Formats: sequence, C-alpha cells, structure tokens
Amino acid sequence: MSSTWHILGAGSLGSLWACRLARAGKAVRLILRDTQRLAAYQAAGGLTLVEQERVCRYAIPAQTDDAPGPIHRLLLACKAYDAAPAVARLAPRLAHGAEIVLLQNGLGSQDEVAEQAPHARCIFASSTEGAFREQDWRVNFAGHGFNWLGDPAKPTPPEWFADLHEAGIPAQWTPDILSRLWRKLALNCAINPLTVLHDCQNGGLLGHLTEVCGLCEELAVLLQRCGQPLAAENLDEEVQRVILATAANYSSMYQDVHHGRRTEVHYLLGHACRSAARHGVAIDRLEQLHRRLVDNLRARGLPSA
Repeated sequence: MSSTWHILGAGSLGSLWACRLARAGKAVRLILRDTQRLAAYQAAGGLTLVEQERVCRYAIPAQTDDAPGPIHRLLLACKAYDAAPAVARLAPRLAHGAEIVLLQNGLGSQDEVAEQAPHARCIFASSTEGAFREQDWRVNFAGHGFNWLGDPAKPTPPEWFADLHEAGIPAQWTPDILSRLWRKLALNCAINPLTVLHDCQNGGLLGHLTEVCGLCEELAVLLQRCGQPLAAENLDEEVQRVILATAANYSSMYQDVHHGRRTEVHYLLGHACRSAARHGVAIDRLEQLHRRLVDNLRARGLPSA
C-alpha cells in the first residue's frame, strides 16, 4: 500500500497538516478542485506555514481530483457539506481498503462519506488545533491543541499512525471517538448559533447565560438518549468554560455568516434536531433555536441546510 498522504482541502487545518507532514519528509499530494486553483497554487510556489515568528514555504506537489493514480490514504479536510461530493468524485481513484481520515465538524457527513466509499475505512477525527488562513496558500498556526482519531468499526489504529507523531501532530487514538464528536457537537450547538443571532463574540454570551443553560440542559438529555453519557457529563460547566476561554473570539459559524459563506448548520444543530426526533426526545429550545437560525440565514440569502 502506498504511503502517500493525499490531502483534499487546502483550508486552515488541511494546510496545517500538509505542511507538518511534508516537513517531516512524508510523501504528500494536495488535491485541488480544478485547473484554475491548481494554476494559482503552482504560481504561489507551494503552501506557506507561519508558526510563531517562523515562516516556511513547502512546495508540496498538487493535482486535481481527476488525476491518474490510486489513492490509498486520504485526509479529507473540507467542510462537512462538501465531504461526500468530494469522495464521490474521487471514488474511481480510491483503492480497495483505502483509508479516509475525516476532519469534518459535526455529525452526519461521516455516514454520507461511508456511503460513497463502501470499500474504504473511514477514520473519524476531532481536533482542537487552531489555525487560520492569512490568504490563499498561507496558513497561520494560531494555537496549539490536540487531535483524537478513532474508528467505531475497528478499534486498532492504522499502521501509519506513527506518521503523526513524527510530524509533530499531537494525536491520540481513541476507541471512544464518537463520544468526543458528540461532545464537540453539543458545545458548538450551545455556542455558535447564539453568536450569530446575538451578533457577538463568544464572550457576548455571558449576557445570555439563561438561554445557554437551557440549551445545555436539553443537549445533555439528548446525549444520554443517544447513548453518549460521557459526552453529557458537566456539559453546562464546560460550555461556560469555553465561552470564558474564547471570549474575544468569533465562532466559526459567525465568521462563515459574516463572510457570506454557507454554514455547517445541517451537521450541527440540524443533526441534533434530527437525532432528537428519531429518539423521541423533546427539545423545544433547540428546535426553536434551529428555526430562528434558519430564518436568519434565509434573510441573508444564505443556504439554511
């Protein structure tokens, strides 16, 4: 099996992973969406990583999704709504038994990807690393965090897992990855939509804690009913800790709306509401929040699903 890392998604996290793997001498190939993006990338001379005061450029080879050659290992670092369509385009190139690492926010896109690639192994990832794009092909490593990876269908880590440590990517294999993904989804549901609706930084929610606590109460019940009791523990306390720790930050959903981009609401709040309906859980506050957010997005001319 090839040891090449194919990386689709040259945004903040995809670029961050690509640069660190390339720096460690790993074989990396970027997959870009079309020939125009490929030409722009080649004109830039590669990806630039800004880490504290160190600036380095990595001339990582790139290709479009219809390039020849099989893909054995794919890091999917695009938005949740782009994940399944991207894998569908790449399906002819995916080798039998290929491994796909999914870095998407929320839940639901993982199952969509698995449907498009039934002969591949899907490995879920949850990251707290902070990075942002200063401009195209230039990413700033803003904050040190951690990455958890796991496969609900197969508890053993893949052979290449050591690549991450060698590349300086802090990571741990966990058999409980779904619990981490549900916990992160709940945190996002309690914070992100409210920052959009109240037009504020995360810290602005300190003035709306009654609303936040009500959402956490419903989310904790939902997590319990979905078989994720660990993800439900002390949720309200952690949400408030996150709000305080990131008080000066704007949530990712706020930034998407501010820049006129599609949000991942379908895989965050939308997934929570759909799961509640399946399990017969009453979540009046969350459903009302979902309706308010959908109305807000539609009023802005943005997709609401």
